[in-house]
Amino acid sequence: MHIPFLLRAVALAAALIPLTATAAPLSLDAALDLAVQRSESAHSARAGAASASEMARASGQLPDPMLNVGVENLPVTGSDRFSTAREPMTQKVVGISQEWVSQEKRSARQAAAQASVTREMAQAQVAIADTRLQTAMAYLDAYYAAEALKLTTANEHHANEELAASRARLASSTGGSQDVLALTAALGMSEDESAEIAQQQSAAKVVLQRWVGAPAEDLLPVQVLLIPTEQDYVASHPLVVAAQRDIEVARHEAAFAATNRNPNWTWSVSYGQRVGNSDMVSVGVSIPLPVSRAERQDRETSSKLAMVEKSEAALNEATRVATSEFLALASDTQRLQERIERYRSAVARPAQQRTAAAMAAYRSNQATLAMLFEARHAELEIQRKVLTLQRDLAKTQAQLAYRPLALGAQQ
Repeated sequence: MHIPFLLRAVALAAALIPLTATAAPLSLDAALDLAVQRSESAHSARAGAASASEMARASGQLPDPMLNVGVENLPVTGSDRFSTAREPMTQKVVGISQEWVSQEKRSARQAAAQASVTREMAQAQVAIADTRLQTAMAYLDAYYAAEALKLTTANEHHANEELAASRARLASSTGGSQDVLALTAALGMSEDESAEIAQQQSAAKVVLQRWVGAPAEDLLPVQVLLIPTEQDYVASHPLVVAAQRDIEVARHEAAFAATNRNPNWTWSVSYGQRVGNSDMVSVGVSIPLPVSRAERQDRETSSKLAMVEKSEAALNEATRVATSEFLALASDTQRLQERIERYRSAVARPAQQRTAAAMAAYRSNQATLAMLFEARHAELEIQRKVLTLQRDLAKTQAQLAYRPLALGAQQ
């Protein structure tokens, strides 16, 4: 009788586990993995690559043979009209024809199709890189909004304590009403600042949830990001990689177009059955006559070669864009690091010293609570400024780290 009770207890405990367990903090790497797994744009690009791969396999095959069935030399006038047995020339025909595409032409066509596969695979990697970048930016916005909320919440807590102390001093006739009024206004300002930051955090968490698929309450600090060199950044930039793949496709299509100067022959064999007469076999070859190669086939090849030139120019432009982008981001990274160091030493440290001095003065009855709160609020604003600079630095480094395709993906 105790076994059912034990089983129910175990089942109840198992049911309560998800309700009592605390969700583990989310790291940036885990967020990136989740985003890539559920990215529909990456899924769409992979499906495109799979489609191109299937087409490439079919492109190397010969065209399907043609089955020909019919009646030849059927009378349509006279007493023998529509008769298949009276006229000696009438015959029932069944035959087969096959367009013959040379191995050279099939290889060229398959190479062009395979180049399209490579381009589609590169597009899939581009979609993944964009997903990772957008997720990283959303993660950083949410993380630094949470850090800013900690600062404003701490300042709000201090304002509550100082207002309570000021009211106690007013009740004991050792404080003035002006301090109470000033601290009341300061508390309202602190609460509004917390509400503003909480609103920003909520919006950032919604954007992050759009990528990872689930709400993330706790975010881990971002580790040091691996920043590529200028050469690696440019070589793996999505614009550069896409332009390189376009050149490959254009070159193979031009090579395939050049093979069209030699037309495809078509072989045919047919068997004719006649009533009361000998059956007949027909064998034939159809050969297209390129009467104006310079106006048709050569112009088609020239068109494809022009596309190669267009793709090469696009690659040069993409390389310039990627190089300029890297230099700008690298410059922003250096300037932001310098600003953070300078702000900490020249602004944040004196603000901390000012707060410590105001605290000492207040304890020795040489300063009011309002003066202490003002010093603390000024320090809070400086800390928020440092956080903003750190966020901007992290987002700039994220662009350097995640905008290029993953190492080896461009191969």
